[in-house]
Amino acid sequence: MMITTGDDAATYTIQRAQKLAAEFAVPYIKRAGRSIPKLASTYNETDFIVLVEQEVRIMRPDEPIMQFHPSMAYVRAKRLLKGEADPMITHSLIEPGDHVIDCTAGLGSDSLVFSLYTGEQGKVVALESSMPLAALLTEGLRSHVTALEAVNEAMRRIEVIQQDHVTYLSNQPDKSVDVIYFDPMFREAVHQSAAIAPLRGFSNHNALTEEAVKQAIRVARKSVLLKEKWDSPEYERLGFKRIQRKTSKIEYGVIYP
Repeated sequence: MMITTGDDAATYTIQRAQKLAAEFAVPYIKRAGRSIPKLASTYNETDFIVLVEQEVRIMRPDEPIMQFHPSMAYVRAKRLLKGEADPMITHSLIEPGDHVIDCTAGLGSDSLVFSLYTGEQGKVVALESSMPLAALLTEGLRSHVTALEAVNEAMRRIEVIQQDHVTYLSNQPDKSVDVIYFDPMFREAVHQSAAIAPLRGFSNHNALTEEAVKQAIRVARKSVLLKEKWDSPEYERLGFKRIQRKTSKIEYGVIYP
C-alpha cells in the first residue's frame, strides 16, 4: 500500500497524506501528474490511498474507486438525533458514556452510530484487519465533513485500530467493555450498491470464529451483538439469540453475558 494525493494538491492535503503514511508505516509518494495505473506500474503496487480535499479514496488499477462516506449511517444518525429508535442501539442495551468495540469496522457505519449515541463521555474502538480499509477509515473519520456538527464530532471520537479482533479481544481484561459488536462480511451480498460493492474486495471474508465469541463474552459487560442475514445459520452455530425483524433482510443476534 502507498499513499498519495490528487493532482495539484494543497499543502494541507499533502501534510495529511504524509501524516497518514507515517501512521501506517507505508510510503508517501508525490502524485506529480501521474495516473494510478502509471504509479502502479512504476512502484509495482496495487493499493493506493488517495487524499483530496476533505476526502479519501482507495484506488486500484482498473477497479471501482472506494471513497469514504457515512452512507446510511448518516440517515440513522439523523433519526437518532430526532429521538427515533435504532435496532442496533436498542438490542445492545447501550447507554451514553459506554465503551464499545466494533470488531469488524469496515467503513465505520455502525461505529459512527455507536459513537453518536454514547456521546462525549463514551468510547468507541473500531477494529479493522485490512490495512487499506483501516487507513481509509482513519483519514475519513477525521477529515470528512457533514452538515451536522454532532455527526462530525462523533466521527472524530472513534479510535481506529488495525488489528484482527481475536488478538485485540484476547488482550482485554474481563468485563472491561460494555458492548462488543460483530458485523462480518456476509458470505453472499444482500444487495449491491455502487458505494458498498467495492468493500468486498478489501474486507476479511473469514467466518466469525467460536474463539472470537468466547473472548467477546469474557470481555463484555452488557452485550455481544451480531449482525447477519435473516436466514443465516451463524446465529445458532455461535450461540446467539436471534432477534427477528419482520421488515428487514438483516437481523441481529445477541448474547447477554
